[in-house]
Amino acid sequence: MLITHPFEPIYDKNSKILILGSLPSVRSRADGFYYGHPKNRFWRLMSALYHEDLKTVEEKKKFLLKYGIALWDVIASCEIENSADSSIRNAVPNDLDRILKNAEIRMIYTNGKAADKLYRKYYHEAAVCLPSTSPANAAWTFEKLLQEWKKILL
Repeated sequence: MLITHPFEPIYDKNSKILILGSLPSVRSRADGFYYGHPKNRFWRLMSALYHEDLKTVEEKKKFLLKYGIALWDVIASCEIENSADSSIRNAVPNDLDRILKNAEIRMIYTNGKAADKLYRKYYHEAAVCLPSTSPANAAWTFEKLLQEWKKILL
């Protein structure tokens, strides 16, 4: 099924790091915001790393801007089955210059191997691959993820 990325990136001129996923999951698309699946550990990690209680979409947007975090995905559109990154075909990348030319991004991080592989296919800026926060990455406990994701702290 052809999917077009349904929402805008979160960033402003003060964003210092950019975190890129591959494409929002079915649940995230239904919820209208990034990492909407209740078992995805992204927001739980952000809460733990920055000692913030993040529940609503509005709280999450304010949090990202407060800490200089830009959030988007590598893919603008693609064919995908459900939420399986392994099924992505005919991907069209997002225009990251939209962020890179309007913010002072110092480091780019990819959320998982699929996002990293897609990123490296389309872009030449350096990026650090962090382990995926997806529930599909069950081999990584929350504690192990937390240790690796500390790299994003400014």
